[in-house]
Amino acid sequence: MASTYIIFAAAVGAIFILWVLLYFIPVGLWFTAFVSGVRISLIQLVLMRWRKVPPGIIVRSLITATKAGLHLKRDDLEAHYLAGGRVRQVVNALISADKANIDLNFKTATAIDLAGRDVLEAVQMSVNPKVIDTKRVTAVAKDGIQLIATARVTVRASIRQLVGGAGEETVLARVGEGIVSSIGSAHSHKAVLENPDSISRVVLEKGLDSGTAFEILSIDIADIDIGKNIGAVLQMDQANADKNIAQAKAEERRAMAVASEQEMKAKAQEAKANVIQAEAEIPMAIAEAFRSGNLGIMDYYRYKNIQADTKMRDSIAEDPGIGTGPTEKDK
Repeated sequence: MASTYIIFAAAVGAIFILWVLLYFIPVGLWFTAFVSGVRISLIQLVLMRWRKVPPGIIVRSLITATKAGLHLKRDDLEAHYLAGGRVRQVVNALISADKANIDLNFKTATAIDLAGRDVLEAVQMSVNPKVIDTKRVTAVAKDGIQLIATARVTVRASIRQLVGGAGEETVLARVGEGIVSSIGSAHSHKAVLENPDSISRVVLEKGLDSGTAFEILSIDIADIDIGKNIGAVLQMDQANADKNIAQAKAEERRAMAVASEQEMKAKAQEAKANVIQAEAEIPMAIAEAFRSGNLGIMDYYRYKNIQADTKMRDSIAEDPGIGTGPTEKDK
């Protein structure tokens, strides 16, 4: 029984040792590379394990490149992997570029990959251009009518501009700016609706793909809708503002008129007070005239009679019904 356990343990140990040996010495991978025409030694495969580089990725990438007619170096692929690059993406991109007669070398492809861009997608976009739909762009023509346009931009990736070149967002922003400028320079919204291709021509002439990772092939206006009459809205707002200003000025003039009226009433009251004050000095003047002999008793009586007659006339003038007798018609 004990011998059975010993044999079982030895078998497990042998299997474990064999697995460790095959892991660090991938004989099967070496044989696959050998029959595929890729010359690589077992020592290099073992060293890859120690350098934390998966031998399978490097060897399969070398096999793919060799079968496609490309000659890549193992050290270059390892260096790119250790730098954080995607080896398989780069190799597939190089193969696609070679088949499509696109000038793309290993250094440029790895630089694009390390820059964070998908180099394989860039090559595919160079072969098969991509169509980008812009958002709804709102602009106003010179006649004040708002137009809402959408465009379809056909772009092709520029391999040489992928490193350091602007992305799709910049292209869309520039196209939107060009559409706004083109519509804004139109004298009438009808002219834009009749010839929407004029927008495309104006925008393409601006060279919007300069400094970007793409080459603009065409700009097609997909749809144009009529929005608000911005000119009329602005005129209405201006009219309301003018009306409010006029009302404020009228209110200011009314307030000034009311203040002037109150001022005149105050002056009238002041004048009446001055008259009353002057009339209060009349008896004193009469008494002084009696003492100085300038006024006699008869003159005083005549003064009083004139005063009484004046009061009577005033009362008659205030009430026309007083003192009127029957007319000849009533008799």
